[in-house]
Amino acid sequence: MTARIHPLLGAFAILVFLFLLAPLVIIIGASLSDTTYLTFPPQGLTLRWFWNIFEISAFRNTAITSFQVAILGTGLSLLIGIPAAYALNRYRIGLPKWLGTLFVLPILVPEIVFGFSLLKSVTIGMGLPVYPSLIIGHALLVLPYSVRVVGASLASFDFSVEEAAISLGCPPLKTFFTVVLPNIRAGVIAAFILAFITSINDVSISVFLTGPGISTLPIQILAHMEQFFDPTIASVSVLLMLVTVGVMAIVEMTLGLTFLTK
Repeated sequence: MTARIHPLLGAFAILVFLFLLAPLVIIIGASLSDTTYLTFPPQGLTLRWFWNIFEISAFRNTAITSFQVAILGTGLSLLIGIPAAYALNRYRIGLPKWLGTLFVLPILVPEIVFGFSLLKSVTIGMGLPVYPSLIIGHALLVLPYSVRVVGASLASFDFSVEEAAISLGCPPLKTFFTVVLPNIRAGVIAAFILAFITSINDVSISVFLTGPGISTLPIQILAHMEQFFDPTIASVSVLLMLVTVGVMAIVEMTLGLTFLTK
């Protein structure tokens, strides 16, 4: 017997969907408007603002930088986060409880405070160039996603399987890569997606760590808005949404992950 949905609950669900989808519809409509200013509903339809993105060298250069920083920063966070999550779950009895909280501090501290502290400690204090500072800053920003998401996968992993492999003569490091890692692959990929999307759309950290000649796409969007208010900004936003969807689709197709559709 199927349970009937209360009309008020159904109406509330529809309102939530409209609330989530309305900004996306407005941005897509504004990006197609045949006007020199942002407007919705669009007055005429054109794709010239999408072509305008590729004609502006600043957008091309900052897009490349954003992708490089997002990939390298996410990779660095996974190199730190996977062993950290493994240790927190494998040896949780012997490790202090506050250690797990340490890895989520980047999302507990306000991003403006976190960005300024990175500027003082990494860029100025350590004297690192802008590009390495951006990678380190983004890696620390997305580290909580790596630790928490991978840790959630490890929480349901039976470590007795690992112990059995070691007792049969398999070296511990090889056991991790052949037994543990394949079983938490879904968590690793989910952490990568969340971290990559967070990094490529970050503003608060990047605004402190960018410098002359090196910037990220979100910062360039802000700089463009200070001088122009044309639909180019909406077109860039649509492309970022497509990149996000594309990354998730590519991961699902290449790795055969079904958890993304469940």
